[in-house]
Amino acid sequence: MLNKRLYLFIGFLLLSVVCSTHVYATHIVGGELTYKCLGGDKYQVTLVIYEDCLNGEPDAIAQDTPAYIGIFTKNGGLTQYSSDSIRPSSNVLVPPNFSNSCVNNPPATCLRRVTFNKTYTLPANGVGYRVIYVRCCRNASILNLNRPSEVGATFFCDIPPTPSGQCNNSAYFKNTPPQIICINNPLVYDHSATDPDGDSLSYEFCDAYPGGDYKNPKPFPSPFLPAPISSPPNFGYRAGFTATKPMGGNPLIQIDPKTGMITGTPNIMGRFVVSVCCNEWRGGQIINTVHREFQFVVTNCSKAVVANIPQLSTEYNTYIVQCDGMTVHFLNRSVGGFAYNWDFGVPGATSTEFEPTYTYPDTGSYIVKLVVNKGTTCPDSISRIVKVFPDFKADFEQQGLLCPKSQITFLDKSESTYKPVTSWLWWFGDGTSAEDQNTQHIYDHGGTYNVSLISGNVKGCVDTVTKQITVENFQPYAGDDTIIVKGEYINFHASGGIEYTWTPTTNLNFSDVPNPRGYYPDTGRFDYNVHIKSAFGCEGDDSIRVWVVGQSSLFMPSAFSPNGDGLNDRLRPRTVGYSKIRFFRVFNRWGELVFDTNKFYEGWDGTYKGRRAEIGTYFWVVGVTDRFGNESAIKGDAALIR
Repeated sequence: MLNKRLYLFIGFLLLSVVCSTHVYATHIVGGELTYKCLGGDKYQVTLVIYEDCLNGEPDAIAQDTPAYIGIFTKNGGLTQYSSDSIRPSSNVLVPPNFSNSCVNNPPATCLRRVTFNKTYTLPANGVGYRVIYVRCCRNASILNLNRPSEVGATFFCDIPPTPSGQCNNSAYFKNTPPQIICINNPLVYDHSATDPDGDSLSYEFCDAYPGGDYKNPKPFPSPFLPAPISSPPNFGYRAGFTATKPMGGNPLIQIDPKTGMITGTPNIMGRFVVSVCCNEWRGGQIINTVHREFQFVVTNCSKAVVANIPQLSTEYNTYIVQCDGMTVHFLNRSVGGFAYNWDFGVPGATSTEFEPTYTYPDTGSYIVKLVVNKGTTCPDSISRIVKVFPDFKADFEQQGLLCPKSQITFLDKSESTYKPVTSWLWWFGDGTSAEDQNTQHIYDHGGTYNVSLISGNVKGCVDTVTKQITVENFQPYAGDDTIIVKGEYINFHASGGIEYTWTPTTNLNFSDVPNPRGYYPDTGRFDYNVHIKSAFGCEGDDSIRVWVVGQSSLFMPSAFSPNGDGLNDRLRPRTVGYSKIRFFRVFNRWGELVFDTNKFYEGWDGTYKGRRAEIGTYFWVVGVTDRFGNESAIKGDAALIR
């Protein structure tokens, strides 16, 4: 019997491929599958599809009837209903969800809801059943999907395993999604469902599923669902969109997992596929998921009246989490209004002010509602959550020396009436951050830094405190390396602190001052370290080398490159053991004097008479006087290169 059914299924599948090659069209707006328990292992399965009767092709819409569904066991087994056809029970035009008189430039809309019903006998088993419907294609203008006009949609629901004589009812969505959403206007849409069995329900944005293509737009379902929308390379969300972020918004479009309310303010125009999963819970387990897919169309319509309480909190649909006292001031961003009716969520607490202030009698969460132009032709309303949980205050202190390269400890001192404090974000003012409650940080350099702590508690209270700390600009310095002639003295010039300790003490007259004198009767190399401590307690080390040579010497580079790169840009003599330079002169190859100075550290920059000198060899002579008063002249040449 199973083989006969399998051949029958394959035959129907081949027939569907042949008969459906001409039904390719981009007209499917959305759909869903639900079922009702009738008792005696009987279930009434309901398929709803939404058709775009404004832009869709009439021939393709006509071929939506009959609908082909498949019912399989949850482990992929075939049933006698693995390829069944259903005739529609109703075909109605869905009216727009707003009054044209309340929109300044109402867009054209046409949406049909086609409902298919059929009763099936499904004997109890140990795995349950899956009902599947597949149809192509979606609108080509969808913004958040890749190649939407070439891939269709798959809708499904699960019938959980139940004992014989018992059965489950699926949840049912209560409202039809809005056909038109106005850009930059707050969206508040109730996407909740009801469950006849009283099971708990939760909601989430979830993956849509592909199904069919332009070659086979009306296939019989397969017992195995296609891969999720994000998996196939030719069918997935475009950059910037995901299943959980299906459209742009500020605040972001989001769904409350407990109530099914969709809120946010869309800020990108276009057509977006939004997939919502309603999970049915029993005994702590999900026994069924009702999946509805619909296309939200965001357009530049202009509502005459828009009620708007801004969302100041990052929490779902929350105006504010008030953590500093019980009094809340309400902002009103509504447009087109002349009358305002506020309900603060406390019995009898109302106001008709434009931006009222209200003091709550107790802590807790409240639903605040604003109705604009109540009782008129074009009213509008919005609801937000207000949470009142005073008091919460962020604070911190630091411990440790405020010195470069030293570890500073930052301790959280946030105070909260409602404990615990659950989140911390530190910004140290140097581009780095941390998320621990108590943390350590090291600054590489001295300076003034603004340190901020953003902390929050279990009730959603968030506060920020910023304190300025000054890290000492501590730079221990021993001095420059030095070359001297034996028998000379050298005066050291360390800096950066108030306490100094030199090691070793060889040839030094003192070891605890910044400027000891060193005397060197013989040649050699001497390395010294100085440990320096500042008035604020910062400590550090630096080193210096003294090279003692046997006689006076003059060093001149063999070439220099005056190209402005800061490296070897000037030709200048370096001397050891000479008390002064009487003159330093440079001549070109024709014997012309191109440079002359008697300043010890001045050098030739490679110019002559205000112009760049030619590349080539130049001759120099330096007149020096040694420490005993003897005068001499030293000559040589150097190459100018660029």
